[in-house]
Amino acid sequence: MPITKSAKKALRQNIKRRAENKTRKRNLKILIKDARANAAQSDRDKKEAVLPSIYKALDKAAKSGLIKKNSASRKKSRLAKLLAQKSA
Repeated sequence: MPITKSAKKALRQNIKRRAENKTRKRNLKILIKDARANAAQSDRDKKEAVLPSIYKALDKAAKSGLIKKNSASRKKSRLAKLLAQKSA
């Protein structure tokens, strides 16, 4: 347990940030999971409409350091490839 006042504050900040990061990461995973599930459907307009929102979420996650930049890029690429493949 922290002893100094600054260490106690740092611990409080860490707990808050961890909870927020956990929520954001969970929401990101849900978005990606839904996109993969929708890839099997034949509605092309719906697939193309969901892609920008996923791109935005991935870019914001990479910008804030939640995930790495290359990880976000890889996820975007694979999702786009999957959706293009299923709609063709």
